[in-house]
Amino acid sequence: MLKNIFNNLFTYKEKENYNFILPNNSNNINEEEFENGNTTKVFNNLSENLEYVKSKYNMLINSDIKAREFILPLKNKKIPAFILYIDGMVSDDNINDFILEPLFLRNSIKMNESSENSSNTQKKYVRFNLENFLYNSLIPQNSLSKETEFKEIITKVNAGFCALFVDTLNVAICVESKGFESRSISEPITESVVKGAHEGFVENIRTNTSMLRKIINNERLIIEEVSVGKISKTKVAICYMKDITNDDLVAEAKFRVNNLDIDYLLSSGQLEQFIKDSLKTAFPQTVSTERPDKTCHYLLQGRVVFLVNGSPFSIIIPAVLVDFLTSPEDYNLNYHYANFLRILRGVALLCALLIPRYVYCNNNFSL
Repeated sequence: MLKNIFNNLFTYKEKENYNFILPNNSNNINEEEFENGNTTKVFNNLSENLEYVKSKYNMLINSDIKAREFILPLKNKKIPAFILYIDGMVSDDNINDFILEPLFLRNSIKMNESSENSSNTQKKYVRFNLENFLYNSLIPQNSLSKETEFKEIITKVNAGFCALFVDTLNVAICVESKGFESRSISEPITESVVKGAHEGFVENIRTNTSMLRKIINNERLIIEEVSVGKISKTKVAICYMKDITNDDLVAEAKFRVNNLDIDYLLSSGQLEQFIKDSLKTAFPQTVSTERPDKTCHYLLQGRVVFLVNGSPFSIIIPAVLVDFLTSPEDYNLNYHYANFLRILRGVALLCALLIPRYVYCNNNFSL
């Protein structure tokens, strides 16, 4: 009787038939193809592109997704176009100064100059390429890319890019216009020192990699970037020193990160759990720090470092016992005093492990 009650309370019984009916998807977009990598190409028709992005981003209910439509005056023609961006992820000044203003003002100036020159001198007919003209002449940005698949375009827009769609073109021009707020570089909280550097990692991965480049001014520093997580697509930087770090260690680090079959990754602590050799052991297998100088010290020793976007901590592999008996302040002290402090920490560790057992055994308690 009690067994049946507990089974009814805590056991889930799957139902075969349900009374509700899921509505049919009226969109023409194949979600399974998008998730499996068979993405849709950019259409030549601007209205189809606009309808696609509106459906993908649920723009009827999303308030921060913006699609700014406008008319592009070009060679006495009016060509419809629109830009796609996420409000709060981009800089309004960058969009106004480096995208919209050149498309409107500089375009009209160039067309007027070309019409005047053509009336005075005879030139050979050259076929006009709208795609190259927009890419090379109108957008004065250093970071541009042409994308033909919506999967790549959506990935860039989610990262802070602005996508330009023009009618009759089956390609979108993605312009970097990042402008989201981020925390400025401050002093490390968990590893503060007196004589050492007072800079700590922040949540922006590009700021963290630049801090490593600033300390290690050498072209042998390799920083590879991969995306982890099917949904989150979190950026993870794999850092190592070429010709110093063991190639087998680098290959093993890349293999473990690239083969993570997870939906999302939000912090370096999660990545630390995923790349461990064994989850059963209680001993730490990696070193975590928020200090760039300490991270560079391990890099120059031949270790591999992981940086996760959104986390102010780096992960160093492999880890040895001496790493946990060392303080960042030791690198700024005389080596005699620094070694004495390491030995003292080792003795304190042994005392913390052995004295409680000695007291427990001498009190005549049974083990």
